[in-house]
Amino acid sequence: MVDALQKNPAWQGRRGPLLLVIMDGIGYGVHVEGDAVAAAVTGSLDKLRADCPHTRLKAHGKAVGLPADDDMGNSEVGHNAIGCGRVFAQGSKLVGASIAAGAMFQGKTWRDLMASLVPSGKCLHFLGLFSDGNVHSHIDHLKAMIDRAAAEGIKRLRVHVLLDGRDVGEQSALEFIDPFEDWLAGFKARGLDYRIASGGGRMYITMDRYNADWSMVERGWRTHVQGIGRQFGSPREAVVAYRQAQPNLIDQDMHEFVIAENGTPVGPVVDGDAVIYFNFRGDRALEITAAFEQDQFDRFDRGVRPKVMYAGMMEYDGDLHVPKAYLVSPPAIDRTMGEYLAGAGVPMLAISETQKFGHVTYFFNGNRSGKFDERLEDYVEIPSDLLPFEQRPWMKCAEITDYVLAAIREGKHRFIRLNFPNGDMVGHTGNYQAVVCSVEAMDLQLSRLRSAIEAAGGIMLVTADHGNADDMYEHEKKTGAVTRKADGQPRAKTSHSLNPVPCIVFDPEGKGEYLPALREGLGISSLAASCIELLGFQAPAGYDQSVLRFKGDNA
Repeated sequence: MVDALQKNPAWQGRRGPLLLVIMDGIGYGVHVEGDAVAAAVTGSLDKLRADCPHTRLKAHGKAVGLPADDDMGNSEVGHNAIGCGRVFAQGSKLVGASIAAGAMFQGKTWRDLMASLVPSGKCLHFLGLFSDGNVHSHIDHLKAMIDRAAAEGIKRLRVHVLLDGRDVGEQSALEFIDPFEDWLAGFKARGLDYRIASGGGRMYITMDRYNADWSMVERGWRTHVQGIGRQFGSPREAVVAYRQAQPNLIDQDMHEFVIAENGTPVGPVVDGDAVIYFNFRGDRALEITAAFEQDQFDRFDRGVRPKVMYAGMMEYDGDLHVPKAYLVSPPAIDRTMGEYLAGAGVPMLAISETQKFGHVTYFFNGNRSGKFDERLEDYVEIPSDLLPFEQRPWMKCAEITDYVLAAIREGKHRFIRLNFPNGDMVGHTGNYQAVVCSVEAMDLQLSRLRSAIEAAGGIMLVTADHGNADDMYEHEKKTGAVTRKADGQPRAKTSHSLNPVPCIVFDPEGKGEYLPALREGLGISSLAASCIELLGFQAPAGYDQSVLRFKGDNA
């Protein structure tokens, strides 16, 4: 149970409900070309921005608990942040805590891996960034898993190392390889066959992102999985040989190496093996994961894909649920907005279509199934269409709006939250025309909601959980120019953006209780305190600051 919310003695809220509209995947783009939000006809959204107090919120990186500010946000961490009003650790801190507590090794994925490999004697493979840079991975996480695998009876184990030289020293590879090889020798003394099997620089093999260069992933697949590449007797031999040929070679650019004995690779991936990708950060994990998991795959010729159990360190894309199996679950979150409002007796409605229903319920409530109070909470799922999103890009935004309009007229609920999935789910298709259509369809619903809230004397808070539709083309990092395919067409970008998202307060019966200039520089975790204040309560202690600035508040 949480402490009771305290009422705001200066303001009890409005006569109508508070409506929180989460426009999934709608941000403020930085590139003119490829910004489907800016290209769409959005008269309703434009009018809200012109007429209402508004600001921009961070929805990626550290603002939502990810390790670095070049980490994409996603719908899971986004709804966690919006719903709980604080930033919870994800990535490295979460993995470290899971290992320390032993939770990783008691989880279903690890247990399934052990149950498959120990009786069969098949090989456990680890693949990931081999350093302590702690941006994508940490070597200590790898070593902890190897220690545990040995304790549980894994006889054969192979490590496929991606050299860093980016988050650590440019030529520091041997500073990690040499002590690690010495450490692995201790397992050999115990009769265990544990070895480094392959490797190469992170910017030459495997760790591409944003679909920029799939040839990197293909080289990684051939190296790690098929055991095809330049052969060496040891990883040290490989590093020394490459540096002798090119003394200024940075680790991240080193070509592939395959460890072999008598011309035979020591660690290709074969049927019955298992593979753990031990990077916790998702942007450079999605493509190699797709190569392992996707049945329909046309990025390169994989040959005969080995039948293996594949797991990621974490879930890299919560919207698409990639990978299918992962080792570390989302953080344990408490004191959510929903729990506080239920404790205060506030009737609530949460609604979306199937694609995002779990986000406005489970993730919004801090990864919690069920309701805080059955009497006060209504959850409504509008069934999604069972066809590709680009074929019906308007999705179910009209049906969601129909239900919300009826709920507003009924007057039962004091707080309503909804998610329009269009900008995100259609954005993932890479179909620019469809994304523009999806944004425009959603914009039509904003006009309907605005009219209903105005008639009811309520407040509408319009925001998003992350960007996506605002950045639909791949761009050169240095110049910002659109990258193009051989036929001259732009390369589609299907991943989330790093752009800020809107925060607009439509309050037609406002009487100046708060200043029209909202706070700037905040993250989407500020929305929980903002909603609680708009409902006439004081935000709980420890919550991130609200976007609202009341009279006399100069902060």
